[in-house]
Formats: sequence, structure tokens, C-alpha cells
Amino acid sequence: MKNRKYNVNLQKTKPMLSILIPVYNYNIVKLVTELHKQATETLMNFEIIVLEDGSTRFLEENKVIKKLDNCIYEINNINLGRSAIRNRLADKAKYEHLLFLDCDAEVYSLHFISKYEAFCREECVVLGGRMYDEKDYTKEKSLILTYGLKRERYDVPKKNDSRHKMFMTPNFLISKSIFNKIRFDENIKGYGHEDSVFGIQLQRLGIDFLLIDNPVIHKGLEDNITYIKKNELALEKLFNLYISGLYPELGEKSKVLKMYLNLNKLHLNAVIRFKFKLLKPTLIKNITGLKPNLILFDLYKLGYLTVFASKK
Repeated sequence: MKNRKYNVNLQKTKPMLSILIPVYNYNIVKLVTELHKQATETLMNFEIIVLEDGSTRFLEENKVIKKLDNCIYEINNINLGRSAIRNRLADKAKYEHLLFLDCDAEVYSLHFISKYEAFCREECVVLGGRMYDEKDYTKEKSLILTYGLKRERYDVPKKNDSRHKMFMTPNFLISKSIFNKIRFDENIKGYGHEDSVFGIQLQRLGIDFLLIDNPVIHKGLEDNITYIKKNELALEKLFNLYISGLYPELGEKSKVLKMYLNLNKLHLNAVIRFKFKLLKPTLIKNITGLKPNLILFDLYKLGYLTVFASKK
């Protein structure tokens, strides 16, 4: 499948789709209802499987989706984590094509499911992307909105080449036959980069992923301080994965890690650490303000990574 072009195979077989949603403390009734409506209108064979991953909130609200045809709702009392829960969902799926969605997504297009339906007759890996709603902008959530609006919404390239792009899991379709060759690495615990590793495993097998314009809206937005803390955890995970020697590709895939490694070769990281400790309060003030500067956020992440790496 190396450098494969995903041309739709116009067989007359009826498409079959398993829509898989891991949930943690989020109301998913609106999302599932819309997905069910669209999938029903396509006349395809489908199922929607929702699995609560140790949730303690919204359980009473969410259980109403069991009343919808072709919907399965289950509660896992123990939190398995981001990798393991997705693997469990794939194991439960009965159809060949798996559409993974984050629980805090909102469907943007009336043709969201039908756009994916076109790929459900062939082996494929397809990313629909994620977008943000400017109406959600507040000072308390300015950083994630600014970052999302300016950095996460990609333009579908004329030449689809996934080799230099990071794989993202909020909204993607994958053939079960491909998924089972890789699966999410359950040794990766906590927050961050299980998706990056999944993308690297795809690349090692010579499997490209296709980028299409079929985004969901990210609605589960963290406040600025929480978002910074999650980025710090992700940076720690990124560095630990890299120094494990298992995923050297991260040194090219991640811009902040690549910058750190280049500065390390020049013996400049001590300078970066010193500057970061001096400037950290100023950086925090800016990136938690009404109009955060993303270049300063980049510098914050580089500084944090440099300090963390010095302790290893």
C-alpha cells in the first residue's frame, strides 16, 4: 500500500460502517443523535458503539442513546486510557470500516457521514480533520481557540502526502484490516502522543493516510491553565517516547522536539533553560491573555521541554 492513491472502488456492495466513540465525562447525546440521523439517511449498514471509559458524570443522560436502532452503549467502570479504550472499541466493531470520533466533537456538515461512505468500499485510512468555532472564544479559553483556529485546521493539499504530517485521532476512518496490524500502543499511559505513535506505525508499514475536508468542531475546550498543563504532559510524554529509542521518527515529526535536538547539537539548551526561567512569568501572562501570541507559546513549549529534558 506504499504511496497508495485512494480511488473509490465503485462496487455495488453496500457500505458498512462502525462508528466508535470513547467517552469520558461528556454528554454525547447530541453527537450520537446527529450521527444516527445521517447514517440512517445513507441507507448503509452501520452501528454506533459508545463506551464510557471510567466516567462518573452524564451517565444518566447518555444512556438514552440505547433507544436508537443500531446503537450500543456500554459503561466501563475502570478508566482504561486513550489507547486501550480505542482498541476495545475496535474489537467490539462488527464491520470492516471503523470511524473513530472524540466524544467532544460536534458534526459540522450535513454530509459528514456520506463523505466517509465513499471510502467504505476499500482499504483506507482517512482523516477528516478538526475545526473550532470562533463563537466559543473567551479570555479564559483564548489559548486553545487561538491555537486551534490558526494551527489545527489544515488545508487539504493538492498532493496528499502524509509522510511529514502528525496523525491525529479526533476524527478518522480506518479499515479494520489495517487497524489490526497496528492497534494503539497500550504501553503509552496518560495524556499525549498515542496518535503520533500510531501514525509512525502506519508509516513503517508503508501505509499513507489521506486528508479530506470533513471536519468536526472541537467543543470540549479547556481553560488556558488546563490547556498549558496538558501540553506540558504531552511534552514530557514526547521526550520519554523519543529517548526510549522505540520511535526515533518523532525527532522529525514533532517541530518542538526537532528544534530542541538541533539546539542541543549546538550546545545552546543551557541558554534556553536560563532564558525560559527568567521569562516564564511574562510568557504565561501573554499566552493566558485575551490575545495569546502563538510564537510565544512555541517558545514556552521549547523552554519547558528543555528544562524537563535536563532532568533526565
